[in-house]
Amino acid sequence: MGNLLKVLTREIENYPHFFLDFENAQPTEGEREIWNQISAVLQDSESILADLQAYKGAGPEIRDAIQNPNDIQLQEKAWNAVCPLVVRLKRFYEFSIRLEKALQSLLESLTCPPYTPTQHLERQQALAKEFAEILHFTLRFDELKMRNPAIQNDFSYYRRTISRNRINNMHLDIENEVNNEMANRMSLFYAEATPMLKTLSNATMHFVSENKTLPIENTTDCLSTMTSVCKVMLETPEYRSRFTSEETLMFCMRVMVGVIILYDHVHPVGAFCKTSKIDMKGCIKVLKEQAPDSVEGLLNALRFTTKHLNDESTSKQIRAMLQ
Repeated sequence: MGNLLKVLTREIENYPHFFLDFENAQPTEGEREIWNQISAVLQDSESILADLQAYKGAGPEIRDAIQNPNDIQLQEKAWNAVCPLVVRLKRFYEFSIRLEKALQSLLESLTCPPYTPTQHLERQQALAKEFAEILHFTLRFDELKMRNPAIQNDFSYYRRTISRNRINNMHLDIENEVNNEMANRMSLFYAEATPMLKTLSNATMHFVSENKTLPIENTTDCLSTMTSVCKVMLETPEYRSRFTSEETLMFCMRVMVGVIILYDHVHPVGAFCKTSKIDMKGCIKVLKEQAPDSVEGLLNALRFTTKHLNDESTSKQIRAMLQ
């Protein structure tokens, strides 16, 4: 039995339906070169998430330093607390650049002629799985980042201190690690509510604009097909039962939501309009059938990080389902 199986003999409402084995898909010889490149990036994803989850910030030290501007010891204490955190934030940002390049390589493989997006997903299951893993990581990273205001507070304090010292013609060792240009790029990255998702959106749009001979539909159809793959696995008990853990079901839900959000940012009219190839009502229904505490963050991602939800073309029913 293949890793990616067509589970219905007909297409219902023109939505493709597949079963993708997220747990066991292995690369074919034709996929292996790209698969190895992406795998080398993804192998660092769990340590990035663990590092972000453990991020506590330097709030108390910064507060003491601000309240006592003339206390040199407190200033040094705050600075010594912030510097290693900024190096950590730089690592996260640099990982986003690697992820951006990885996504573009995947999109090139999953959208190129002569195959349709559906045929690509059938023939390149292992690459489809890596695409899913990138989306899964992205939502997890952004969830953690949104819950941690210390990140922006720490970085703002770092930038203010660097600026003040630059005015006084002082050069600090940390600037060898995070120079002004890097700090500017990091500042833009962390100013986003969902920085990894923004990175993926930009990477996808860049891929579309750079490949002018490739119809945008090749890219958006790849996304809508992946959404349908996830939806059918979640709503069909016999396919859900094939997964060996609840973690895989959560993975599938995150991927479905991640692809919807990406599609909504990339497609000219988004995921919520009547002409969308994504069954939004069906996807939301699947999420709402899960335990509320397990999907509230995903529903909030659809409510607050999509681009077209509040467009006039979005049906009242879909808006009501997300209220």
